[in-house]
Order: sequence, then C-alpha cells, then structure tokens
Amino acid sequence: MTRRHNTRPSAGKRRVIGGGLGAAGLLLATLTSGLTLPTATAATWPSPNGSEAVGATKPVSGSVDGGMKRYYGTGDLGSGGQNEGQDPIFRLADGATLKNVIIGAPAADGIHCAGSCTLQNVWWEDVGEDAATFRGTGETYTVTGGGARKAADKIFQFNGGGTLNISNFAGQDFKTFVRSCGNCSSQYKRTVNVTNTEITAPGGVIGGINTNYGDSLTLRGITIVGDSSRKIVPCQKYIGNNTGAEPTKNGSDADGTYCKYSASDLTYR
Repeated sequence: MTRRHNTRPSAGKRRVIGGGLGAAGLLLATLTSGLTLPTATAATWPSPNGSEAVGATKPVSGSVDGGMKRYYGTGDLGSGGQNEGQDPIFRLADGATLKNVIIGAPAADGIHCAGSCTLQNVWWEDVGEDAATFRGTGETYTVTGGGARKAADKIFQFNGGGTLNISNFAGQDFKTFVRSCGNCSSQYKRTVNVTNTEITAPGGVIGGINTNYGDSLTLRGITIVGDSSRKIVPCQKYIGNNTGAEPTKNGSDADGTYCKYSASDLTYR
C-alpha cells in the first residue's frame, strides 16, 4: 500500500559488554547515563503499576512521569487495527518529555511528537499503527530506555526533519525498527543514531533511510538476538519521493555516508 505520511517499506566502545542489552548491558548503560531504567532482555517486560483506558488523545507538555502505569486505547482509539491516520494515545508538544509509561493494546498510533521531544523508559507491549511518530522540522528527538514489540509494520516513524537518537532500547518482533518517511508530501534530511540497542527476531529492517534526501543511519553497539541466518537488514536505502508513490530500494550495504556501521557494531547471539 502507498502511504503518504507513514511509508510501509515493500565512539567509545562499540560493542555492548557481555554481548548485548541483557540485564548486564542495559544496567551498565543505565548507570553511565544516570537514568533509572528497568533492565530488559528479549524475554522480559516490565509489569504495569495499574492501568488507564484512553478514549481521546492525551496532550503532554513539559515533563510527565506516568509512574509505570499502562495506558491503552478505547472508543475511537480502541480499534486495535493497522488503519492509517489513527490518532495517538499521547501527543507531545515541542520540548515535552514523557517517561515511565507502558502503552498496552489497543495502542492506536502510539505517541506523536510535534517537535523536539524525549521519550524515557517508555514501553509498547503491542505496537498499533506505529509506536512513535516524529513530526517536527529540524528538531532533535530522543528515545532512551524502554522497548517495543509486536509491530506489524514500524516501531519508529520519522516524518519530520532533524536528528533522532535512540539508545538503550529493546525492539522485538517488527517489520521495520525505524523508518525515514519515504513518500511524505514534505521531505527533509533525517539523521538517525541507534546505540546500545537490542534487536530481537523476527524482524525485517533495523533502519530505512532515503539517500536522495541526504539521510543517514548510524548503528553502534547493536545486539541482534535470534537471527542466526542474519536475515535482518541493518540498513536499507531508498530513493524517497514527495508524491506518495512507493519508494524504490537503493541498496543496503554499509557505505560510511548513508549507512554508517561496521561488523564490530553488530553482535549476534
């Protein structure tokens, strides 16, 4: 299907100590960053501290701490489908921070960031349309800690422009981990950095970027679990467009310009 806004695709030590973002790896990242995050492995997810049904998108400005409560869609947000153009559970204003939140099912379109935002220790138990969509222009978006699983399409959708930094994250059972929009009506240069992150099969592509708009994807300290045949593509290049047409693939090799990683940045276990 063609999708104008959310395309469906057809430094330091570079390796995580202990082989991945299991308990030891994520704990180390937590200690060095000063954050208080639950340890995560491919088989461990945090338990919620209560639940709340959300029937209309919750706006977030400033900094909001969810206290590890589970939020899930109901009513207009409760279809549980993959329909395009769904509203999110949370919509973050420019500069907002959302932390310590679990998004359950139905998850609608997860989280939208209107501008720069920070998602800290946010977990998606069953991704809806997408887990999070970044819409600002020339902004910086930060995802640190947390995890997402069961994404029939994408986990992170990058529609705006600027830089998206993802670190200490766990992605599990997805089609694409992070995608630079391939056919949005407004296109931008997008920079994506993924560090100290655990990717668990099944999965299709870690990052999809558009070379013709100058996008880049940098991978550092990536642990890939359960992919002994190495079917997960670390970096898929596309020729993007602003017409709504399905973008064409443009190779997938590391090149130092668009796909920035080396064999030592990927640990398989």
